[in-house]
Amino acid sequence: MKKLGLLVVGGIAAIVLIANLGPMVGLAIGLAVMYYAYKKCITAETGGKKFWWGALSVIGLCVSVANIPAILGAVAIYVLYVVYKKWNEKESMNKHTENDPFTNFEKEWAKLKNS
Repeated sequence: MKKLGLLVVGGIAAIVLIANLGPMVGLAIGLAVMYYAYKKCITAETGGKKFWWGALSVIGLCVSVANIPAILGAVAIYVLYVVYKKWNEKESMNKHTENDPFTNFEKEWAKLKNS
């Protein structure tokens, strides 16, 4: 049952990731344009160049804000990573039973019988 649940969650995360690939690319492009324009704006010497680089930086910001749903794609990537880790996890067959009340009762009963 655990594998089935992981398969369903992984499938849903994969669908969400595929659906958000476009916004993820748009967000990356918008952030790159904004970063490059900001760096050029800081190093520009004339007021006109600063204005145009600043305007391009604002356009990059608008493109980035318009692609905010790409955050769902990033969350889907994380969910797929967690599902992958859980899928390959080995189940421990040796369960630690020191705190099992029935085992402790049987040990105490055996001690009482022997004394």
